Parts: sequence; C-alpha cells; structure tokens
Amino acid sequence: MIYRFENFELDLARAELRAGGQRQLLESRIFEVLALLVQNGERLVSRDELLASVWAGRVVTEDTLYTAVKSARRALGDDGRTQRLIRTIHGRGFRFVGEVTVTSAAEPPLPALATESQPSIAVLPFQFTGRARRFEMFAEAIPHELIAELARLRWILVTARGSSFRFHRAGLAITDAGRMLGVRYCLSGTVEVIGRKLAVTVELVHVADDCVVWADRYTDSIDNVHAVRDSIRAGVLSAIELQVPLHEAARARLLGTENLDAWSAFHLGLQHMYRFNPVDNAAAEALFERAVKLNPEFARAHAGLSFTHFQTAFMRQSNDVAGETAMARRSAERGLEIDLFDPFVNFTMGRSFWLEGDIESGLAWLQRATTLSPNYAQGLYSRALLETLSGQGLEAREHVDLAQRLSPLDPLLYAMLGTRAFSHIAEGNDAEAADWAERAAHSPGAHVFMAIIAAVAHSLAGNEDLATEWAANVHRRNPGLSTEDFLRAFPIRSAVMRGRIAKALARLGFDDLAVSTQST
Repeated sequence: MIYRFENFELDLARAELRAGGQRQLLESRIFEVLALLVQNGERLVSRDELLASVWAGRVVTEDTLYTAVKSARRALGDDGRTQRLIRTIHGRGFRFVGEVTVTSAAEPPLPALATESQPSIAVLPFQFTGRARRFEMFAEAIPHELIAELARLRWILVTARGSSFRFHRAGLAITDAGRMLGVRYCLSGTVEVIGRKLAVTVELVHVADDCVVWADRYTDSIDNVHAVRDSIRAGVLSAIELQVPLHEAARARLLGTENLDAWSAFHLGLQHMYRFNPVDNAAAEALFERAVKLNPEFARAHAGLSFTHFQTAFMRQSNDVAGETAMARRSAERGLEIDLFDPFVNFTMGRSFWLEGDIESGLAWLQRATTLSPNYAQGLYSRALLETLSGQGLEAREHVDLAQRLSPLDPLLYAMLGTRAFSHIAEGNDAEAADWAERAAHSPGAHVFMAIIAAVAHSLAGNEDLATEWAANVHRRNPGLSTEDFLRAFPIRSAVMRGRIAKALARLGFDDLAVSTQST
C-alpha cells in the first residue's frame, strides 16, 4: 500500500518515501518510525510502542528516540516548533496529524476476489467523532475485541489486526480496503460521543457487490460504556452467524448447482436444513454430502450431515430411526476429528446424545459449544432445552432468554419459544406456558412437535378449545404421532412433569397405549 499526504508518498512495499515523485534517502529506522506513525494516524503512538516496534525491545536512550523523530520530521519539511505533520504529546508519545489517503501500489486494477473458498472478513478500525478525545481509544478497542471474538467462530477467516488496522486514516472506500485485504466481507463502524451520549454504528458490507448485508446502531450513556461494548460484541457475532450464511446461500443459488464449491454447497444446504420438512432435509443432506466430497476435511459439512440425520430421526421421517441416530453420531464424531473447537460441531455432537435420551452427555457437549462461543444463540437454546428436560429450570430460562436476545430472527426461533413454554410447564405456570407455546407454534418454520407443545400447554391451562384445535392440527400433519413419540423426543427427567404431559396428551386423543412415564 501507498500512503499519500501533501506531496509525499510512503510506499510500504518498496520501503520508500517520495516527495513530488522523487525518492528521499532515509535510514531504515527513520522509515520505520515514520511508517508506524502514519499507519496509526488516528491515535497516539506511545514512546514504549515506538521502542518496541522499531527497536525490537533493545535498550536505547530517549535521546535516540527523539533524534529519530526529529529526522522523520526533517524528511517531511517539518520541525519540533511547527509540528505540521508529527505532533508531540508531551509525556506520552507522538501522533501523525496529516490528512492521509491509501491506494494500492502504482494504482493497479483492484484484484477480483476468489469465488471459491471459505468466507472471510476484515474488521476495520472504527472512526471516532466528537470532542471527548479521552474516549477515542474506544474506537480502537471495539474492533480489536471483535477480531478476537470472531476468530472463535472457526467457520469464517478473520484478517489479523496487524493488517486490517493499516487503514486507520485511509480515506479509502470500505470495499477497496476489502479488496486490498482479499476478504469477502468488511465490518466497519463509527463511534460518536456528544455530551454524555455514546452512539456506535456498525455496518457489514459484502465487498464484491458493495452492498450492506447488515447494520445496527447502539446508543447509551457514556457511563455505560462497558455494557455497550458487551452489546456490540454479542450483536455482531449473532448477526454474522445468521446474515453471512444467508447471503452466501443467496450467492450460491446464482452459481447454479453444477458450479458449487464446498462452501457454497454448505451454505445452500443450511437454507434447506432449516425448513424442517422431508424434501428440504433431503436436499440439505445431498448438498452437505457434496461439500464433503469436494472437501473431506470440511468439519462443518460433516456437522451439517449430523444435523440432517438428527432431523430425520427426531421427526420420525424414516423407518430406520436407529440407523439415522447412528449416522447423526458418526457425522458429528467425524467433524470433531477434524476440528474439536468448532462450536457448531460440538452442538451437533450434543444433539446426537439427545436423540438417544442421554441428556447428561448431550448437555455436557452443548455446554462445551457455548463455552467455545458464549454468544452462540442456537447452542444456548439447545442447552436451555436439555437443562429444562433435566430439571434445571432457572438456568434454562436465563439461557433461552439470552438466545432470543442474541438472535431475534433466528431460523430456530420457534424452538427457543417452545423451550420457554417447556420451562413454564416444568414450574407449573401453565397460563404463561400456553402463551409462549402459542407463539412457538405460529412462528415461521415451526414443526409438528411445536403444535403438540401448544396443545399440551393449552390443555394444562384449561383452554380446552384451543388445545383441541392444536391436537387436530397435529393429527392432520402427522396422524401417526403418539404420546410415546413425544416423550421419546423430549426425554423429561421429572416424573411429575412427564405425568402431567402424558395425561394431557391422553385427553387430547393421542395413543394412550403407547404412554410410558419412564425415562427413555
């Protein structure tokens, strides 16, 4: 990259400073001092940082440092009195204050991004506006924290801070910065402080077509700065988990099935997977199989296969439920062999134990998934459900509420609402359970088990007309579903809760003969 200011060009690739196109002779350390200041023009560079970066920790006197800065100024026609470009912040360090633009070397055409490969993202420095300069470091702290958090997702490549933070005072379009970094997505933002009010705007852009995929604004009192940071981290991670796969799937559809690479096949498979019907589930399975064939070491594609086999077994969409259950476990295990630290892979492993009624083991894997990624909404919801089934109601309520706050448009939102209903049934709050179950059953994508939960909750709450309507809905959609099927799908540990649900299902005309109040 070339940094341009006044009539100067700072060419990092050639390690040159040019004035009016003419190369200026600089010692290497003077060039490094100047480069460090120019690249970080939005902030103060401390004396310690200069010493650590330029002199690599060697013991040098402060006179040596100040002499180097003086030489850098002289090369720019600046001096310690006017400080036109390099300003001294007494007792703290130095700051470059010139207006800078950044371009690629020799202005070549910007390179096209690869159409095949794992999704990638760069978090650019946030821009600060306002007079309260003491909060300026907040604009650097947020993207730094986001880079660390995004790196935990495993499925998206994250550009290191050392590269993305070169665009501090770039004056460069976000999409151009993304192309120069070779990423598919860029996350940028602004931090504004006016009086006691803090406002942070965050924007996710797809580089190739220069479109905004997602944006949000966070506002609060400056006194709540740390709470705002937490909200931004949680909101960004949830948005990327949801919005990037949706955008990738939309792009994949335009490629045509014959041109799909492994990642495109995977993201298109996700869209089919969340529709919860046999046709789409089979389409998702075929796409995940294709992704695995193209890249056998693709951990998330194996996890996707585990999810589709889970769905087939859970929804009883096959006569070989035991075989589908075994495939859900084997696919999750293969994903773990490849990447033990991917939250989605751990999530599918936990759900495979759920299929077998082993709530304790399933919960342990889901706890691991949410430890690896604390803002993983689907992991939190599934953890909450198994906590409810195992009798940990209070913890379950906290986790499912957090999941809903993190991902209010999640494709599994209906399941989050259903889990909330379950948690109220467990506590005997039947009226609240009925309200939540009604919302769950009416939510987009809700499968037939949500209708059963609604029927049960209304029956327990004394709303027999609504309970009968939902029971009829279940019988129309899947006449073969019985009480035993429901209790196998949700292996409730509490004998009291199990008994109440079984009696409600018996009143509603489900297969009483299949009732078992024993844990499976």
